[in-house]
Amino acid sequence: MGKGTVILAYSGGLDTSCILVWLMEQDYDVIAYMANIGQDEDFEAARKKAQCLGAKKVFIEDLRTEFVEDFILPAVQANAVYEDRYLLGTALARPCIAKRQIEIARREGAEYVAHGATGKGNDQIRFELAFYALYPEVKVIAPWRVPEFYNRFRGRTDLMEYAQKHGIPVPVTPKAPWSMDANLMHISYESGILENPKNHAPTDLYQMTKNPEDTPSSPDVLELEFKNGVPVKVVSVKQGISKDSPLDIFLFLNEIGGKHGVGRIDIVENRFIGMKSRGIYETPGGTILLEAHLDIETFTMDKEVRRIKQGLGIKFSELVYNGFWYSPEFDFVRHCIAKSQENIEGKVQLSVFKGQVYILGRESPKSLYNEELVSMDVQGDYDPCDASGFIRINAVRLKEHQRLQGLSSNKL
Repeated sequence: MGKGTVILAYSGGLDTSCILVWLMEQDYDVIAYMANIGQDEDFEAARKKAQCLGAKKVFIEDLRTEFVEDFILPAVQANAVYEDRYLLGTALARPCIAKRQIEIARREGAEYVAHGATGKGNDQIRFELAFYALYPEVKVIAPWRVPEFYNRFRGRTDLMEYAQKHGIPVPVTPKAPWSMDANLMHISYESGILENPKNHAPTDLYQMTKNPEDTPSSPDVLELEFKNGVPVKVVSVKQGISKDSPLDIFLFLNEIGGKHGVGRIDIVENRFIGMKSRGIYETPGGTILLEAHLDIETFTMDKEVRRIKQGLGIKFSELVYNGFWYSPEFDFVRHCIAKSQENIEGKVQLSVFKGQVYILGRESPKSLYNEELVSMDVQGDYDPCDASGFIRINAVRLKEHQRLQGLSSNKL
């Protein structure tokens, strides 16, 4: 009698194909699960490959709409950026993938789930925290943390030999000398020749975005409409094209951003597990949305509310990066951010050109901008004399600080 059924997060690549066969060697019934979150993949070929390798069942789930609506757009509302630069493309995808994996595990009565994440990275944490939050009794198999597995497969050569021995199809051409993760929101590049942070990224590395030097000589002008802090419509002013579903809006922004080389970053970041890693990311559509949302938010949100919300956005980003999407603290932060977005409504006009996003103008029925009040040509409902008292009150603290400094100097 076998050990039971395991739902394997399967990509169709060398690692998870070998893991699928290895799990069967360990006497598990394997169900392969593949999530379509916008990566460039031949899903039917991957299905046939998993079936040929012996998978009991194969599930290929189209999660693109769910990924945009339930994961990317809350991040847009939060202005989510980890360590000031990373827009969290991979981190946002993991809880989306894990959620459906657990749904399948429960439906199929599977006691185990498995993934191919390495033992040094963030993804093992993101997957497994989600697994345990959504299915507390589940048992997780992480082969790259199992000595019998990682002592047997010390590198790509060992995996290739195993694949050839077990009739696992392998790529004819060598894999790029770095690791990639692709989805609707971004592509990340890590490992291999990129592990030396001094090495420049090869010019042929990027797949979602053009080199800004090779982009069109005229900008694309867009109008993005927001309601409750999420985009509800995008219009290309020059082309007359409009999109109004979340998925279509995001795909269109990716197209425009990629065409103009928007959203490339090269950073060294702090992994949750305690080490630094070098990552290169391209996030075209997400970068456009971030810039537009920041603009309409500042236009329509109270100053002190926004100050609190900025802190919540940082916390949101850290929780997502570290894998706590399904946690009570994240539920709380999301609820507060959603509340802050009730008046974030209006249109932002922007141009996309040579790797940059330029804000051109904005309008909103919920605007807190009072043209008469702020005007230098009209006094409006404001008495300039009031500023004298305001300045003197704020200067009290500064005077006291200077007095203390003088006392300290005298003691010396």
